[in-house]
Amino acid sequence: MLEKQLMRFVEDLRQKQPMPLRITLWNGSSTALSEAPRVELKLRQAGAAKYLLNPSLDRLGEAFVEGLVDVDGDIRDVIAVAEGLAQHGDAERGLGRLPGWLPRHTRKSDRKAIEYHYDVSNEFYSLWLDPQMLYSCAYFPEGDEDLATAQTLKLEHICRKLMLSPGQTLLDIGCGWGALAIHAARHHGAKVVGVTLSTNQYELARERVRQAGLEGRVEIRLQDYRDIPGDAVFDRISSVGMFEHVGLKNLRGYFDIVHRLLEPGGIALNHGITSSDSDSRSVGLGAGDFIDRYVFPDGELPHVSLAIRELSAAGLELTDAESLRRHYARTLGFWSDGFEKQLPRLTELAGERRARIWRVYLAGCAYGFRNGWMNIYQLQAIRPKYGSNGAESPLPMSRGYLYRA
Repeated sequence: MLEKQLMRFVEDLRQKQPMPLRITLWNGSSTALSEAPRVELKLRQAGAAKYLLNPSLDRLGEAFVEGLVDVDGDIRDVIAVAEGLAQHGDAERGLGRLPGWLPRHTRKSDRKAIEYHYDVSNEFYSLWLDPQMLYSCAYFPEGDEDLATAQTLKLEHICRKLMLSPGQTLLDIGCGWGALAIHAARHHGAKVVGVTLSTNQYELARERVRQAGLEGRVEIRLQDYRDIPGDAVFDRISSVGMFEHVGLKNLRGYFDIVHRLLEPGGIALNHGITSSDSDSRSVGLGAGDFIDRYVFPDGELPHVSLAIRELSAAGLELTDAESLRRHYARTLGFWSDGFEKQLPRLTELAGERRARIWRVYLAGCAYGFRNGWMNIYQLQAIRPKYGSNGAESPLPMSRGYLYRA
């Protein structure tokens, strides 16, 4: 029965939307949907047919992660084929879910979510990230830089936007493995506090600071940003790849804290992924559901307009907004390629199921950013300092300072 249903579905698909796909059933029979299939989808059991009869990126991803189907072919082709199948499914899934505004993102749940994602192992990440282990969008000003160069250029781009100078204090919210903190201290003379909720990141970041001889200028804390005390404590604040975990209902509170901790006349830089939907819907075709279930529990993406609104409501003044969507598509392509090259060792470290999750996630996100499903913005803002000339700004009158030789 299932086999007949599936064959009717496949035949309908071949007529309406041929694609470079071969489907092989649990009994060994197979059907190609084009003359030159580049991807083979193998159903390991009859029960896997239900995922294909009602396809979405979430359901297809689930079938792959849980080992109900196997795929052969280049992972980039696999993702493109998966989108084609999802497009053939329920058209309403083209729109992602509207924000639920549920009471999520307690300190406990945020800590648990961060640990789930980041505390796989430091070796796991080191095998496919650049040598500095930067797990955020790189910066490719010419478009042909290698990943390591582009990540160093990203650090410098951020520091220039912050206009860091020797002796200034910098808070790095979500400091990862410490690369930005070390760069800011070593090359700009800043005194840096970095905070993270990941124990693995905390321990390795502290070790890297020690190896760099910067223990007197860089402090790494295992701390929630909401627990940082004081008012007007830091000259500069950076947050890179972190506010995706904040939650839409908490954005105002997040920017309130940035405003509180920033000196009047100080500069903040928020670097984060945003929804491409003006209503802050999740990514469509089921992709957002897959990411929420398997990759980033409780992750929520605001549209950039919502982020700017909440930033402004907190008393910060937006001074620059830069989309890095194409840069992140390229970054994720490097990560996905690196993951594929190291797949045997990564599977050994994390297990077959988690390795499958990451294969889909990295290649799928690269595809999504290339096609505009999501965006990523650097938002530069100041806490105005009021004086005899009104609301004063620490920034020059033009952006020339960002691009000096």
